[in-house]
Amino acid sequence: MTVMCDGQQTLTTGRAARELELRTGEFELAVQLGEVRTVPAGSEHRPAGTGSPGRHHRVPADEIARLQAEPGFPEALRERIRAVSTTEAAALMGVGPGRVVRLTRAGCLGPVRFYVNRFGAVVWLYLASEVTRLAEREPELMRGNTPAAMRVMLDSGQDWRARQWRSRRVAQLMGQTDDPWETAAVIAAVLPPEELASVAEDPRERSLLRRLRPTLASVITVTPAARESFERVVTAEEFDEVLWYRVNLSRALERARRNDPGRLRTPTTTASAARPGQPPSFLNSPSWTTETSSLPSRS
Repeated sequence: MTVMCDGQQTLTTGRAARELELRTGEFELAVQLGEVRTVPAGSEHRPAGTGSPGRHHRVPADEIARLQAEPGFPEALRERIRAVSTTEAAALMGVGPGRVVRLTRAGCLGPVRFYVNRFGAVVWLYLASEVTRLAEREPELMRGNTPAAMRVMLDSGQDWRARQWRSRRVAQLMGQTDDPWETAAVIAAVLPPEELASVAEDPRERSLLRRLRPTLASVITVTPAARESFERVVTAEEFDEVLWYRVNLSRALERARRNDPGRLRTPTTTASAARPGQPPSFLNSPSWTTETSSLPSRS
């Protein structure tokens, strides 16, 4: 069934996924990556660039038509959003899985998705297109000895996989809104509760941020171990990362208080997407072949 939103025909996300011949998870990732444009359902907001699919979003009919008219549909669309495991990434790179783990732990390649298996272990997934680009761009990392700076980092136990996933996801969510309180809620979502409370001292603000909290990941957790693993992925832990989010939450709250002080006294609904954002530059991958003098800090 199609309905009108802001003067255009739209489809539910479920119907759109079927029209695009995508499974639910594939469709969700396609929207997050900006491959499928959505609009807020029943809202006066403008179209969304990379909004999360859900009951508050719909897909314009002309967006479906555009994608269906692309050469190679639907295989070309599926390939752009194809997520691969560590073993599959190793095959694409022509290296062993152990080297892929080292490269991803060192931040050379960031995960796009994850799930938690029945043993509570986090299984990371990577965009196939990003895997092949890394192999083409940094062939020296595919063979030979690990760069000295990378060895120091790995020997110290650092692992950038969860950190980079959070960076990507926060960037996606921040790109969905220009509402100041929703922006603050995105940042607050990855902070530990005690860190959030020390920045947002007003209980009314914390309540509002909780109501606006976005869905970071749709991951099934059926055991306590799985739930604990999930929480570790979605929550910042390293000192410098926590500090970065604290500083930016403080700034976001200042803007929200200044631009929309009455929001604390009015009912809140999650607004919709606006324009795509960029990942926090401080969280970007280190370059192990062009600049290895500066390592990510660990405290």
